[in-house]
Amino acid sequence: MLIAHLIVAQAQFTVSGHLKDGSTGEDLIGATVNVSGTTTGSSANFYGFYSLTLPAGEYTLLYRYIGYAPLERKVVLDKDIVLDIELSDAATDLKEVEVTGRAKDANVQDVQMSVTRMSMEQIKTLPAFMGEVDVIKALQLLPGVQTTGEGGSGLYVRGGNVDQNLILLDEAPVYNASHLMGFFSVFNGDAIKDVQLYKGGIPAEYGGRLSSVVDIRMKDGNAKRFSAEGGVGTIASRLTLQAPIKKDKGSFIISGRRTYADLFLKFSADEVRRNSALYFYDLNAKGNYTLGAKDRVFLSGYFGRDVFKTEGFNVNWGNATVTGRWNHIYNSRLFSNLTVFYSDFDYALGSDDETTAFSWNSKIRNLSGKLDYNYYVNSSNSLKFGYQLIRHTFVPGIISGESEESVVTGLELQNSRALEHGVYVSNEQRIGTRITATYGLRGSMFQNIGAHDVYGYDAGNNVRDTTAYGTGEVYNTYMNLEPRLGLRYALNEVSSVKLSYNRMAQYIHLASNGNQATPFDIWFPSSPNVKPELADQVAGGYFRNFHENRWEASMEVYYKDMTNAIDFRDHAQLFFNDNLEGELRFGHAWSYGAEFLVRKQEGRFTGMLSYTLSRAERKIEGINDGRTYRAKYDKTHNVSITGSYELNKLWRVGALWVYQTGGAATFPVGRYEYGGQIVPIYSERNAARLPAYHRFDFSITKASRKNEGRRWQSEWVLSVYNAYLRHNTYSINFRQDEDDPFTTYAEKTYLFSIVPSITYNFKF
Repeated sequence: MLIAHLIVAQAQFTVSGHLKDGSTGEDLIGATVNVSGTTTGSSANFYGFYSLTLPAGEYTLLYRYIGYAPLERKVVLDKDIVLDIELSDAATDLKEVEVTGRAKDANVQDVQMSVTRMSMEQIKTLPAFMGEVDVIKALQLLPGVQTTGEGGSGLYVRGGNVDQNLILLDEAPVYNASHLMGFFSVFNGDAIKDVQLYKGGIPAEYGGRLSSVVDIRMKDGNAKRFSAEGGVGTIASRLTLQAPIKKDKGSFIISGRRTYADLFLKFSADEVRRNSALYFYDLNAKGNYTLGAKDRVFLSGYFGRDVFKTEGFNVNWGNATVTGRWNHIYNSRLFSNLTVFYSDFDYALGSDDETTAFSWNSKIRNLSGKLDYNYYVNSSNSLKFGYQLIRHTFVPGIISGESEESVVTGLELQNSRALEHGVYVSNEQRIGTRITATYGLRGSMFQNIGAHDVYGYDAGNNVRDTTAYGTGEVYNTYMNLEPRLGLRYALNEVSSVKLSYNRMAQYIHLASNGNQATPFDIWFPSSPNVKPELADQVAGGYFRNFHENRWEASMEVYYKDMTNAIDFRDHAQLFFNDNLEGELRFGHAWSYGAEFLVRKQEGRFTGMLSYTLSRAERKIEGINDGRTYRAKYDKTHNVSITGSYELNKLWRVGALWVYQTGGAATFPVGRYEYGGQIVPIYSERNAARLPAYHRFDFSITKASRKNEGRRWQSEWVLSVYNAYLRHNTYSINFRQDEDDPFTTYAEKTYLFSIVPSITYNFKF
């Protein structure tokens, strides 16, 4: 079909360029350009580049982006044209200008389904826990997304585990996205520009996870002038600086955040508290420079760490990513991006007690290079293709004694290394005025590399034999083809139906045997004993806008089938275990559900109603006697209601209410006495449920008056978390009565009652 298009094409020319924010020079990801009065158009990629090929002639082009005033340009196409466009913030334009930005009808017109894009302006209108705006907690409000528990920063997406989400920051993977055991995410909202969540119909350029992709892009920095913003809150303070390297040629941004609860411990009368530490910090940095009309380079990094130290014990964990990118425009239709990134997640536990002094270190590291191309064939076809290579290094644990008196002996678990390859091609094609299709294929390959000892297991999962492989030796290879397909049929200008299918392969996995994901879970690779997990997902949906696109609504249904699903045997030993693979069990998992969304994104009132009805089940050999059981993240009902209302130019109120069915859990259902001891008898795997979870939050924002010519802007934000004092269950433990061993109590633990906070934000 592409060849036919090229053969019959007559005299055609291309208008291309970059779409930017007129006040900062930031690229406008996803901004659109359309031929006025038609459906013919294009959108900007992640670097603001667009390309539109048309027959020779005169055209009126309409450039749009949500929150910005639309811009019309008349062009005469008798040759290729480079046309860079800067859009003005609608708030700074005339009141009578109607804002018709991208995303007003994108949910209807785009072929992509099961994807949500959120701007930081939207996220900042939500009430925030302890005043800290949180990208991950905003995503948890969307249909199809479940939380990992009270305060958790993990995501369960459409029946997938927390490790089945690919979280990218400037294209580098972030393996643990939480601070303070999950109460905050690692993403500082002041440094973030764009957030996109793909739950299904995942584009072919992404791979390596089964359930979702969270693609987060940092701000590039203000290319027009110096600016600063920050905030002082109840638990943390932030400061962000942006400035041009050379006006309209290059810019940088530096953004930092740190908690300071530990600083107040220094004033405690208790010596143990004075010598304790409890804090986290983030540092984001990015620079970019335009080398010429066709070349631009970027360098960005993120560095964050949590530290907890008290008498005799200390723990810390953190992420580090560094990404270098080079954009090159070959011609008006062909755009390339070369990316090299380094990603590191590590944690350390330790004790300085004389008799038990030890240290335990674990990490996972990635080094990757990838090359992506966008080829705008014509106004009906947009082609993407590329290749990526990732080198994985897994260090599951190095344990050592830290003093001569320590009873801890040294132990080093086997390190693992692997190469992961991905090659892909995809095309988005308009077929007539009503049908748009996107289709593609990804090929992936995973290779285990020595030096490594591979254990063989007998039927009882005991080590039968050992095979040793030398340094650099490829001793195991997996390959998979992963097709992708999406279809959109426009019923009319305000409604459409969509279908999608994708197959995903996942080659690295997380050893976690509890209901809460923690920083101390261990990543491990596929191997001769562990096959890659595979998922096939189909989804269909109806999308409809109302009242001139002010309101958008959608309904999606999905079914996901997962083979080689991994779970752990009862009472599995996941830590300090060099035979971790012997603790694994394999089988089949599936999930299905219906998702409903109603959203309003413009006007004095904005808000969202989200509801999910879903089920996630598994059938694993050796667990539950081979019978079907619920996944731990199976939650039948999930409701989120958010709203923000501008009372006037100074005051804004926001509210949030969430409800979830309690997660699946395994509880004791009986007991027996053996040797004078009471032994519990447990239910089938995940046969019980925790109590339902619900919570109400609200916020009140008071902004400073905006005076013409005055750059300083500020606001006070009062947030209240869990406003009606719901004691949501964090965990349930069962304890015997000390005086009567035949009496057992169920003991509920909850974390929060009402949590108020106040934050002062500023910008200049």
